[in-house]
Amino acid sequence: MTSNSPLSNMGPSKKLTITSCTVDKAGNINATGASFEVMLNPSGYTHARGIEYSNVAPLGATARTNTFDKMAPDTLTFNEIVIDGTGAVPSSLASGVTPDVKTQIDSLTQIVYDYSGQIHEPPWVRLLWGSLIFFGRLSSMTLNYTLFKSNGEPLRAKITLAFVGAISFQEEALRANRSSPDLSHHVMVVDGDTLPLLCYRVYRDSSYYPAVAEINSLTNFRCLKPGTVLFFPPLV
Repeated sequence: MTSNSPLSNMGPSKKLTITSCTVDKAGNINATGASFEVMLNPSGYTHARGIEYSNVAPLGATARTNTFDKMAPDTLTFNEIVIDGTGAVPSSLASGVTPDVKTQIDSLTQIVYDYSGQIHEPPWVRLLWGSLIFFGRLSSMTLNYTLFKSNGEPLRAKITLAFVGAISFQEEALRANRSSPDLSHHVMVVDGDTLPLLCYRVYRDSSYYPAVAEINSLTNFRCLKPGTVLFFPPLV
């Protein structure tokens, strides 16, 4: 899933920022909730992509053939995010006061981990850092406490965060660029597109445009507005 807001409106991010999101009925993620800004940017991150295959061999076959199954979701891992409560790192808050380690971790946990009773699922989040923008959910969170007060209260912690990505249903169809007429398609109109041309791209037959126009309630299929998302059903 992905945000329905233009990326240009998000602006640059000097520090890694994690923002809670809501998901509408269309499957779009809107980053409108509370945010957590790290004190110190991580030294790096790992962004992994994968492809899943099925390797079931037909009966009597002597070898297995890896057959494409699906694109695996992206994963994003930050191996070391430092949470400091010693006051050595200047606070970015207007008050200038650095919250203690427990308060900072609680704030982060509420955004990335705490179960949401409204959606009955773990929360969706957006991660923004420079040119990186990633939408997904937390898959693991590991806390390593490294410095303490004499009473045992933590003064510093290092956090490992791993996220599994998601994109919107519409974007998934566009990215996959699926061409099979047996699949449903959602296509976003760009400047210069015509309905017959889009039907040819999807079905390899432009003559389906009257039916597609009716399904999408188009009164003027000759003038398609860029940014409109059209539904192309599978052929039956």
